[in-house]
Amino acid sequence: MEQWITDWLSDFGYWGVFLLIMIENVFPPIPSEIILTLGGFMTTTTSMTIVGVITVATLGSVAGAVILYFIGLQLDVERLEKIVEKHGRWLRVTKQDIRRADAWFDRIGPWAVFFGRLVPLVRSLISIPAGMSNMRFSLFLLLTTLGTVIWNTILVSAGAALGENWHSLVGYFDIYSNIIYVLIVVVAVGWFIWFTNKKKKQKRV
Repeated sequence: MEQWITDWLSDFGYWGVFLLIMIENVFPPIPSEIILTLGGFMTTTTSMTIVGVITVATLGSVAGAVILYFIGLQLDVERLEKIVEKHGRWLRVTKQDIRRADAWFDRIGPWAVFFGRLVPLVRSLISIPAGMSNMRFSLFLLLTTLGTVIWNTILVSAGAALGENWHSLVGYFDIYSNIIYVLIVVVAVGWFIWFTNKKKKQKRV
């Protein structure tokens, strides 16, 4: 995949950065770490600039986030409640659970959107619950842009600073990403166990 990304950026320059980052936001398995650090390195060997790469990468990232946000709007709380009404007993989820989750996201949503942009995988998927909770679009756009600018600036600048050694940075981000993935799985399993136990206690009462 790295060679394909390298060829794409070499052939299309800024447009390549924009399109790959937009696709990466919708399809997380494409690694933004490689795209951005390589883009940073290419500012030392081509006419592209650090500011230019950060700008088009941010535009691509926000465009991808907006797509997922509007997908989330189509999966709003009301629709989820209808699904739960039909299949809730099999999913072990109630309409009250959906409302509580929505209320929880309303409280921490802005922080989740901002800091989520700095976390692999989460940075893409966080846009969907933001849309589902009907977060104000202007606020979503602002926080997404701010978080994305920070992420892009760090990686592009690091790629430019390391020059031909840009690839060494990818290894560190792979470790960072793997740690995040493990934490996500642990949290998800822990939440599922807590949720299941809570349901059992409610049935006993």
